[in-house]
Order: sequence, then structure tokens, then C-alpha cells
Amino acid sequence: MSNATPSNAGARLLGLQRFIGSVAGIGYVGKGGGTLAAAVAALPLLLLTNNDAVRWIWLPIVTVVLTILGIWSGNGVEAEWGKDSSKVVMDEVVGMYVAILFHPLNWSTILAALVLFRIFDIWKPLGIRRTEALPGGWGVMIDDVVAGIYASVVLIALEWICKI
Repeated sequence: MSNATPSNAGARLLGLQRFIGSVAGIGYVGKGGGTLAAAVAALPLLLLTNNDAVRWIWLPIVTVVLTILGIWSGNGVEAEWGKDSSKVVMDEVVGMYVAILFHPLNWSTILAALVLFRIFDIWKPLGIRRTEALPGGWGVMIDDVVAGIYASVVLIALEWICKI
């Protein structure tokens, strides 16, 4: 028989949502937490450069799983932290992965993806800001997914023009 009451289970669940949403506490850093989370997300990619299994299999799977977890955690913490709280930085991790998804994993493309993603995420041009109006965790995550897509498109152009 379990000692867990519904309120204890709910508190543990909310604690897990805080942990995931803040990416193990990075979101509590405050200003710059999103950039830090995106940079931390880039670190494993830098260590695994030009690994085709990572690029074509694991990165897409991890991106989808983290997106689902980000939506779930965003839904959970919204009542406590408010709409699209800066404490939730899982969206920056996902946006960074979307930006680099299917590109060569090397220092120059990873760095370019990070810079481009953060530019699109911070400025939110071309309709990105409108996606924040989506309810709950969807609004938290989708604007960064779209920013990542835009960054990826610009990165394609840079790869083609500059051969990075």
C-alpha cells in the first residue's frame, strides 16, 4: 500500500514538470537562461560531430520526445509560473535541435544554428509571435519550433552560399 496521497503525487508531478521545463534548473538563472539552455543543448552535438546515427536517428527522436515533454511540462507549470514563463527553457533546447536537425554536425553549423535560432527566438519575426497565443504548453513550445525552422532555412542558404 502506498503512502502517496493525491496531493503528494500531484506535488511530485509538478516538481517533475518544473525540473523538465526548467531543464534541470537552468530556467531559474533568469536573464539569459534561454540562451544558456540552447548552448547547453548544443554541447552534446559538439561532442558527437559528424556522427550519422546521432544526426539521422537520435536527434530527430530526441527532438520529438523533448517537444512532447516540453508541452506537458509547460501545461503543468503555467498556473504557477504564468503564461510562457522565462523559467521554462525546454522550448529553447527543442528550438536549437530543430535548427540543427538534418544539418551537418560540425562546429560551424552548430554555432551558426545557435546564433540564428536565438535571433529568431528573441525577435520573433514572420508570425512567430502569434504562435505564443496557442494554449498552455503548445504556446510555450511552438514559437521556438518555428524559430528553429526559420533558423534552419537560413542555415541551408548559408551552407549553400558560404559552404560552412
